[in-house]
Amino acid sequence: MSEFDSALTYTSYLKVNELLQLQEPLSDGPEHDELLFIVIHQTYELWFKQLIHEIVGAQKSLESGDSFISLAILGRIRTILKICVSQVDILETMTPLQFNAFRGRLESSSGFQSAQFRKVEALFGRRDLRMASHLPAQEQSEIATITNRRSIWDSLLAYLSERGHKVADSCLQRDFGVAYVPNEEVQNLLLEVHRQDPESAMVCERLLDIDEGLQEWRYRHVKMVERTIGRKSGTGGSAGVGYLSSTLFHPTFPDLWAIRDRF
Repeated sequence: MSEFDSALTYTSYLKVNELLQLQEPLSDGPEHDELLFIVIHQTYELWFKQLIHEIVGAQKSLESGDSFISLAILGRIRTILKICVSQVDILETMTPLQFNAFRGRLESSSGFQSAQFRKVEALFGRRDLRMASHLPAQEQSEIATITNRRSIWDSLLAYLSERGHKVADSCLQRDFGVAYVPNEEVQNLLLEVHRQDPESAMVCERLLDIDEGLQEWRYRHVKMVERTIGRKSGTGGSAGVGYLSSTLFHPTFPDLWAIRDRF
């Protein structure tokens, strides 16, 4: 083999040939739109993988008190969420008839089975292992491990403490396996941060950007599902629009929203 033959190429580095073999439509024909459905959801999984990587990185930079790296990573997370929202636009080019032409082939598979998205939720602070109870044991274990560590909100409180702000020990050393409860003392601290520490305030506002992006993604997801299957149950027996609607307008970082009318 020559040196040229063994050289790294675009195709070999990105495993392009292997990647392009991963889309396997199951419908007869197959139906034209099934490939789009597969590509979109595989792409979501890649973005979820990147989100996990970025959130963990943001937590490290926050806990070390590094504002500038934190701002860069948090900004990237927000931009990835925008991409996730924009992919809904592509899915909505598929009509209900086009989706139902292959929907039956999906059998029990459902987006509810995305272990990576459950990890993303846990990193953002969700503490509900019931949502992972249908997953394989290994994935349940990995999600449980995440839920017993700091969420990115806990990392923000550690960041503020590292910056010299007086965060209560009860917040810094709380049981991370329990969902965070909005805290008036923390809200008062956040007001002080916004008024006296512009650098830290920028970091807080970046988290608010992310929260808004998450809510936007959930809303667009709900309306896309409703537009495509109405009020039918989702694939795999999931509750479909009914469940998805119940997740709307629940902020991920409620303390940041609670102070909006106090400036």
